[in-house]
Amino acid sequence: MKVQITFLLLLAFAIGGNAQEFKFENETIDYGKIAQGSEGLRVFEFTNIGDAPLIVKQIKSTCGCTVPQKPEKPIMPGEKGSISVSYDTKRLGKFSKAITVFSNAKQERKLLKIKGFIAKAIQ
Repeated sequence: MKVQITFLLLLAFAIGGNAQEFKFENETIDYGKIAQGSEGLRVFEFTNIGDAPLIVKQIKSTCGCTVPQKPEKPIMPGEKGSISVSYDTKRLGKFSKAITVFSNAKQERKLLKIKGFIAKAIQ
């Protein structure tokens, strides 16, 4: 019985001892009120606070009007990384979109959000 408990504790430590984590500076980007057709690119910045390389496997958005771009290389422990998101600012009105980041972190899915309001440009 003691051997089994010891084995389970060692296994739990081995799994948890090599954890990848990342901390975002902001998990929501508010565009605020912007003019139609203005620059729609924004960047989520994060730091790998784990003790192993962080790999962003895939990023999905809730619609085709939001195009995310993932880092191509692993982010080493202590290093910063970024995820670019481009929103189609030709669409008028309020918007709120979700971006799901899939990685090898302990929490495999991370939800990021963008929001704002696109107003008709005054000429």
